[in-house]
Amino acid sequence: MSAANALMQAIHARLADDVALTAIIGADGIHDRLLDRPRLPCIVISELRSEDFSTATETGEEHFLTLEAWSAEQGQRQAQEIAGRLRALLHDADLALVGATLVNLQHRTTRARREPKSRRHVAELRFRAVTE
Repeated sequence: MSAANALMQAIHARLADDVALTAIIGADGIHDRLLDRPRLPCIVISELRSEDFSTATETGEEHFLTLEAWSAEQGQRQAQEIAGRLRALLHDADLALVGATLVNLQHRTTRARREPKSRRHVAELRFRAVTE
């Protein structure tokens, strides 16, 4: 298993186990793509890019992760509420990975917008993680 897969599993477990987040998005509100007819609100793990981050003595990877918090009826306020919870759960989190070690996980940016062709709102969060 690659460190990227282990990181994704640990992040999914952290989010799925959070009672406050589940109260907002429901028990099955975390997806790896936006479904054709999603039940909103939901979280989409939309992008993960991994790059070599090895040193002369240690192997490592740098991961850039994008999570999206989607909302419809409750709009921008709810998307921002979900984004805040995601940041609280993941920024500087100490996650146990299978087969790898998480060195750090940092929130980088959040951008909120309304999708032009729909009534949906989305808050896009970007994180950077380093694994060994």
